[in-house]
Amino acid sequence: MSGTPLDIQLKTLPNAPGVYQYFDAEGTIIYVGKAKNLKKRVSSYFTKTHDYGKTRVLVKKIANIKHIVVETETDALLLENNLIKKHQPRYNVMLKDDKSYPWICIKKERFPRVFSTRRVFKDGGEYFGPYTSGKTVHTLLDLIKGLYPLRTCNYHLSEEKIKAGKYKVCLEYHLGNCKGACEGKETEEEYNENIKAIRQILKGNFKDSLHQFKAQMKQYAEDMLFEDAQKIKEKIEVLENYQARSTIVNPKISNVDVFSIMSDETYGYVNFLQLSYGSIIRSHTLEIKKKLDETDKQLLELAITEIRQRFHSNSKEIYVPFEVDLGDKIKVTIPKLGDKKHILDLSLRNAKYYRMERFKQDKIVDPDRHANRIMAQMKADLRLSEEPRHIECFDNSNIQGTHPVAACVVFKNGKPSKRDYRHFNIKTVEGPDDFASMEEVVLRRYKRLLDEDQSLPQLIIIDGGKGQLSSALKSLDILGLRGKIAIIGIAKRLEELYYPNDPIPLYLDKKSETLKIIQQLRNEAHRFGIEHHRNKRSKSALNTELETIPGIGEKTVVELLKHFKSAKRVANAKLDELEAVVGNSRAEKVYNYYNGNN
Repeated sequence: MSGTPLDIQLKTLPNAPGVYQYFDAEGTIIYVGKAKNLKKRVSSYFTKTHDYGKTRVLVKKIANIKHIVVETETDALLLENNLIKKHQPRYNVMLKDDKSYPWICIKKERFPRVFSTRRVFKDGGEYFGPYTSGKTVHTLLDLIKGLYPLRTCNYHLSEEKIKAGKYKVCLEYHLGNCKGACEGKETEEEYNENIKAIRQILKGNFKDSLHQFKAQMKQYAEDMLFEDAQKIKEKIEVLENYQARSTIVNPKISNVDVFSIMSDETYGYVNFLQLSYGSIIRSHTLEIKKKLDETDKQLLELAITEIRQRFHSNSKEIYVPFEVDLGDKIKVTIPKLGDKKHILDLSLRNAKYYRMERFKQDKIVDPDRHANRIMAQMKADLRLSEEPRHIECFDNSNIQGTHPVAACVVFKNGKPSKRDYRHFNIKTVEGPDDFASMEEVVLRRYKRLLDEDQSLPQLIIIDGGKGQLSSALKSLDILGLRGKIAIIGIAKRLEELYYPNDPIPLYLDKKSETLKIIQQLRNEAHRFGIEHHRNKRSKSALNTELETIPGIGEKTVVELLKHFKSAKRVANAKLDELEAVVGNSRAEKVYNYYNGNN
């Protein structure tokens, strides 16, 4: 979002875990950090008074902020590590060395060894991790060694050498930690069965192992070996909180470009994740303005070419959400399951967040662009012939048939226009009849607009289903406006949208902006109508028993209720208390009325 002022970038950051990158005026990364909540963490740099001079200098140099949204804090920690090692930012002191997080390796060899390592090699071995906690690695290895006897020596256990008796069992064999494969005391098939079980544990499928540990802990407790039971309990807790794999760092996904797209009526947003040696090293989102009715496929093909040229990417494989045409030199993969699908979903998540932030920024910087986009989206979603720049929504309000009223709220360019709101007291309908009430208020509203030669809305929304919509249509027919103004009804239960003469309702995506605008209109009409209804009831309620007292008028009633807060307190008040509020004469009338001194 280069070019957007920092204060606006800060206002639109997401409340999600991720990694943030600070850039200076030349576009160089000067700091990388992780956050549980990106908005809170990044904003703290600009709101706090920093004690360290280095931090103050850093903040002064920040010209642009980029971020990558991830699923968990662990992913943020790993991604931060990758980016710091890749870019070596000036103000990052930690993580610049060549150390990395630990992995657990199952070596590719006869009688495979299982051990921890901080380096991943392309040697055919299986690597599980990375793990952000060394304690988790040690606990897993202890668990594995406790359950399955494995060799720890680095002998080359070829079949010929074992038969030749080149090796002798070591102390581990005599301690029961190894079954002596080096002397042929254990077959390769038996050993590999254990490796299969270990592989499942490292993938997170250790239900059987946990069950065994819990039984062991229970047995220790019954034998009064509480220290041993506590050690087992700690292992169980670590294992239950264990996460087997991370999307951020995955040795199975190496040197790949990942692209996803999110689009609306006017713009497309393409996110790019670059993976090198199993780690995410770059994220970038490109915004593309549509000129014609370009498809997502056309936009994505254009963006992939542009982004790969900009970042000099030579990856031979890309992951995308659907088929694209990029020539024969690039392998195109459309992930459906597993780690590849997870990384594609992460890219799409970042595209969505970028789009949301742009919307928020547009509201602040360019409200016209925001309104134009919303109107174009509503026109398409609701199948209208013109953009609904002026929308009116009607709602009836009555409680048990008393004081029936209606409300009309008005939105212009997607925003409330409160000076155009109108209340209606139902005049021609007796009792609680929502259909007749809707017919009356719609007729009164648009007859007046026509008589006064005022502009008519492009869209009318009726809060209710088919019945209320049909009643409103009767009034439009009388006024000759049917077909000249689009009208729809919204039912509360499932948010169905009903159109005239169409028995099948329209269902919009629950997250669509069009539905959100309609819901906002409906809720505002409901609030405005209820407010008027309450005011009307309150005025009616003022006609209390106080007003029936001879010689006491409405002004006196208001004064008494304002001071004593309720009619009951007025009735229980002493004479001198009443005199202090309304004077001697009126106080005596009220006091005598309630105390039987008529």
